[in-house]
Amino acid sequence: MKLQTLACAVALMTGGLFFSHTVNEAIAATTVNQQVTLAPTREQSLVTRQVATLVDRQHYLNMRLDADVSRRVLAMYIDSLDPDHTLFLQSDIDEFNKKYASSLGTSLKTGDLAPAFNIYDRYRTRLNSFYQFAMQQLDKNQNLHRNDFIELDREKAPFFNSKRDQQEHWQKMLVSQLINLNINKEEEAAKQQALKANPALAAGQDLTPPEDLTPVETLKKRYRRQMEQQTRIKSDRVLEKILNATLATYDPHSNYYAPIEAMELNRQTTLALEGIGVSIRPERGNEDYTRIETIVDGGPASKSGQVKSGDRIIGVGQEGEPIVDVIGWPSGEIVGLIRGKRGTKVTLRLLATGAAANQARVVTLTRDVIQEEDSGVRSRVVNVKRNDGEHKIGVIEIPSFYLNYRARREGNSYRSVSVDTQKALVSLQAQNVEGVVVDLRNNPGGSLEEVARMLGQFVKDGPVVQIRDGNGNVNVFRDEDGGEQIYSGPLAVIINLASASASEIFSAAIQDYQRGIVIGSTTTGKGTAQVQLDSLAYGQATLTQRKFYRITGGSTQNKGVVPDVPLINIYDEDLGERKAKNALKWDTIQTAPYKREGVVTPFVPQVTTWSTQRTNAEPQFVYLSALKSIAEKTKDKKQSSLNIDVRKREIKDLEAETLRAENVRRTATGLQPYANWESYQAALDARSESRAKMKAAQRPPLPEDEAFVTESANILMDMVGLQKAHPDAKVSDPSITVPQKPVS
Repeated sequence: MKLQTLACAVALMTGGLFFSHTVNEAIAATTVNQQVTLAPTREQSLVTRQVATLVDRQHYLNMRLDADVSRRVLAMYIDSLDPDHTLFLQSDIDEFNKKYASSLGTSLKTGDLAPAFNIYDRYRTRLNSFYQFAMQQLDKNQNLHRNDFIELDREKAPFFNSKRDQQEHWQKMLVSQLINLNINKEEEAAKQQALKANPALAAGQDLTPPEDLTPVETLKKRYRRQMEQQTRIKSDRVLEKILNATLATYDPHSNYYAPIEAMELNRQTTLALEGIGVSIRPERGNEDYTRIETIVDGGPASKSGQVKSGDRIIGVGQEGEPIVDVIGWPSGEIVGLIRGKRGTKVTLRLLATGAAANQARVVTLTRDVIQEEDSGVRSRVVNVKRNDGEHKIGVIEIPSFYLNYRARREGNSYRSVSVDTQKALVSLQAQNVEGVVVDLRNNPGGSLEEVARMLGQFVKDGPVVQIRDGNGNVNVFRDEDGGEQIYSGPLAVIINLASASASEIFSAAIQDYQRGIVIGSTTTGKGTAQVQLDSLAYGQATLTQRKFYRITGGSTQNKGVVPDVPLINIYDEDLGERKAKNALKWDTIQTAPYKREGVVTPFVPQVTTWSTQRTNAEPQFVYLSALKSIAEKTKDKKQSSLNIDVRKREIKDLEAETLRAENVRRTATGLQPYANWESYQAALDARSESRAKMKAAQRPPLPEDEAFVTESANILMDMVGLQKAHPDAKVSDPSITVPQKPVS
């Protein structure tokens, strides 16, 4: 599912936006005598020295890790542990600054992790104090009808000077969470009533309600689970926190990954992982259990014949070690246990759906490399209705610019986005499409080499992107396929705020060459290139060393790529580079000589006018605009009432607006409106359950998502019609006056 708007809407519906505090990544501490002692290993000290030296000497900024930068690293580290400034006291901060502010950088460059571990130990002590306080308070009656408020965003707020002030805020946090849980429980009960009255809303899905616990019981259980997590915390957590704080002081895209997290980095860049080939998620209605949702064909789990969709994972054991009970563990931790090196073994204790505990079975599997076939390039043909009939447009969805460089380096077969895209283009042209839409929405980027190759499939020859290093040296990447062009027909590219890096290089080049029309919303603005460091002593890292520039000379950094024809931006602008901490600045260099390959600019005003007319009348875009307006009402909310009646009224108002928007859409598209909010929520749950059980390639596009594709195809047809009507148009021409209706 590309659109996240519905998720945002659900957050609105359940009151999620009224309480933004999270107690630092949901990690709690136990009592002091149960707290696990954390200490750095030799490998962790060595990699700390490596990373600190690299950022000091080889980062794009050429910024020394001196006393001034050290102070910033310390502040970044503290904020990463306590982002809302609710755990540390000001006295802690003063102590840390006195001891470590000017010397932390030097400590890191020598591999000394003692300061980082000392601060983390204090953090766990403070976090432990919070949970002791919270559990004690939950044994008392809480007033949910207070006449005061809680601050929703404390990122820039001062740390508390006294425990009394701190505990006063903690009390507000508890009250706010209990208010949310009370409202959620009431709404869940109403939803179950709606399902009982109309079972068809479940659409055949098992919509088991959550455990029947009181809000206080729910919160206590949540805290206990989090406290138990703390007993499993490893020193890798501290290492990642301090090294990422160091790297984030330079820019947002230099990162460190401990070994388990490095597996996820490799999966994203290669579309291959080492594991058993299953997807898992918390069980609906009982998050103590994690269940297997889908099984990858041809993977170890599939080949064994012993693993079934719906199985609960209640234990995991490594080769030569006893099975660990994982009931109550977060699914992310279980994933970390299941994944591992190819050829190693993992043992699962599984419980079939509805089976008794004594019927659990034990399955041992040998891990292997799993190719994520569902996650690569996808292509299809859509039929677009116009005044003169239907037109066939090809659509190529590119999730990332992936390249399994390790497999290539080792001489093994490998996947790459350029090869998969070429196959898609050949297939679409064989189906006689009249144009191609390349969908880069939510594409985070990837291989620079691959984006250059892909651009070569659409443009004849010439530069595709310029790269500048920290010393000012500029290298021009060119299309070097000897003028070969796989596809020369009409082209459109869809982008959005979640399109980044290589996606921005691709769309910028298509725009600069006037090779096609770029549609959507302004991109992320990640115009930096990172080197992947996979030969460190421990784990992996990425380090920013270069910066991207368009062939016209402007950087894609910070500003991003602005589309020719805008469509609604469904994301919060805070997600873009322009709002990121320590983001590099936008600037320009000289233009790289190139020859335009088409004419788009003079037709953009008229095409935009026609698009606006369509989107203003299209139910899906009307719906998305309504949801965005609803979200914006709460975006800048600074505080929230601690009176449950006030909170309920606010939530009911938002729910009524959201339901109204949904029912307007349903009526306009010939569907029956929902009778009430509860029916709507039940139907959403049913759809979510149904889609979760499908493999990604089998999930049909959501109507609000497909609207972007359909409109882009229409825009492309508009452009083709205008280009045919004005074959002698030049890029330098002013906007061309044309009929008020689109040309078919």
